[in-house]
Amino acid sequence: MTPSVEPPPSPWHLTLDGAEPGEDVVGVGADLSPGTLLAAYRTGIFPMGLGEGGRGPLGWWSPDPRGVLELGDLRVSRSLRRSCRRLEVRVDTAFDEVVAGCADPSRSGRWITPAVARAYSELHGLGWAHSVEAWDGGDLVGGLYGIAVGGLFAGESMFHRTTDASKVALVGLVDLLAADLDDVRASGGDRLVDVQWSTAHLAGLGITEVPRAAYLARLPRLLRSPLPAVWR
Repeated sequence: MTPSVEPPPSPWHLTLDGAEPGEDVVGVGADLSPGTLLAAYRTGIFPMGLGEGGRGPLGWWSPDPRGVLELGDLRVSRSLRRSCRRLEVRVDTAFDEVVAGCADPSRSGRWITPAVARAYSELHGLGWAHSVEAWDGGDLVGGLYGIAVGGLFAGESMFHRTTDASKVALVGLVDLLAADLDDVRASGGDRLVDVQWSTAHLAGLGITEVPRAAYLARLPRLLRSPLPAVWR
């Protein structure tokens, strides 16, 4: 795995100093350059267009409360375990295809525009954005993508074409992050999956909500922690 390449710094000043409790949108504007995106994640912020379908002004979000998945909290049902045995998990073999699957216009609530897809593809090329994929033979049937910075995996979106395929990718992601978790914690590190918001569906998988202040307090420790071995 090629080490991540640090892009030029963002010209924008990204801050949560003026964010009000319970307020999710914390800024509008800026750009989707690699330096801006990384600065945002390191600050506890992520981008999403404010208009329908992700179009319109570029918004910057930091939900309060924040949806997170503690690695030990993932709930894997019997049926999901069967799907995990049936499907193969791969990492970073079809990043752009995963993003395209997440951006499928037939999905409700789609927000990934061509500009967003290009921005994350560029981050992938620099070694920061990653996909975890579920394959059935030679067919990509589901997956997720996000940003890995230290011990933080900031999940952006997921999709499935067969039952449980996106969940299988999530199980695969947690396995990657948890593989050396005891050693990471013994050295003062931490790991976490950020899912932005919790929903009833995600809560069934073990996702919980934490106050934004608690997420931000934990963020520096996450960022200082080592990457999972697969991305070092």
